[in-house]
Amino acid sequence: MRARTACLITALALLGPALPASAQETDTTFREQLEVTEVLLDVLVTDDRGNVILGLDEDDFVIEDGGRAVDVSSATFYSNRRYVDTADVAGRLGIEKADVPVDRYFVLFFHDQRALDHSLIRSQVDAVRRAKEWVTSELLPNDWVAVVSYDARLRLHEDFTTDNAALMRALDDVLKGREPRGVWASRTDAQSGPSLAVNLPQGKALSKATTRIYSALTEVAEAAGYILGRKNLMLFSLGFGEVGEFGNYNQDSRYYNPMMQALNDNNVAVYTISWLENQSEEIAGWSSLQNALSVLADDTGGRYYFNFVDFQDPLKRVTEDNNGYYLLAYSSEHPRGEEGYRKVSVRTINPAFVVRARQGYAYGG
Repeated sequence: MRARTACLITALALLGPALPASAQETDTTFREQLEVTEVLLDVLVTDDRGNVILGLDEDDFVIEDGGRAVDVSSATFYSNRRYVDTADVAGRLGIEKADVPVDRYFVLFFHDQRALDHSLIRSQVDAVRRAKEWVTSELLPNDWVAVVSYDARLRLHEDFTTDNAALMRALDDVLKGREPRGVWASRTDAQSGPSLAVNLPQGKALSKATTRIYSALTEVAEAAGYILGRKNLMLFSLGFGEVGEFGNYNQDSRYYNPMMQALNDNNVAVYTISWLENQSEEIAGWSSLQNALSVLADDTGGRYYFNFVDFQDPLKRVTEDNNGYYLLAYSSEHPRGEEGYRKVSVRTINPAFVVRARQGYAYGG
């Protein structure tokens, strides 16, 4: 979600009764300068079965920006598919039948935690195998996919591509723990289309910048922010953070908050997928970290997946989840010259609809 400054408003507040002209020179005037920013927020709206809701407009949404209700100026629906019904039906739903399907962007992010428990190799093998099936059976020609992994540093195995063969090689490299092949600055200079590599640090600088999983996710978010549209990051992980004295999950706000804000501000929704396919397989000492996955998904407008038959299930659900979304626009005011992060909430007038959106954006700077 990006905020764009539209215009500048100067507000004058005069305190006290009117004074004679001779005293006006000593009158105290308080001036507050505000920047009016256009905020763009992409929102998923489904029924309780996950089916995308069509035909909504700006009057169907309620947005609170920093706890204050704002007017939605527009609501535009975007889809990755062509509408196949008649033009009349499309018109009633506010859809242009001739609209070109929008591109979708997916990042497969494998958090390699085999050092914590070697039994996770079975889950990783299954995840890679199902990801290959997902690539060949679920993706459409306008779907772009990148493949990254993280153990003690971030590795970009394949930049955004629609080339299935390249994705298969990258997934094999993830499984075998190979170093990325050919993702160098000289290659990224020639990259056509969307790219993470162009905006990521190169070589040793990338390793130095991503010593924590938090910073790795932040770097990916900021690299993806230059790509217009919603980006969907599928994070395979046990979770991360600290386990407290009583086995509870402790969120480290020093690292979590900047990461979450970077993901939100760069339109990256995180779909967290537990390495523990079945909760009966919980690994002692690590189950509490699953809370980190749930919190991160909620905070970024994604979804947390656990207790599934195999990894094909959450992968398929993510693609179905992103068959269409609404782009909402509204204006928000901020003190001129200041920087910060503003929390946002969005819902629909109809309480039966399920709404998911990121929960904030950065302004200023």
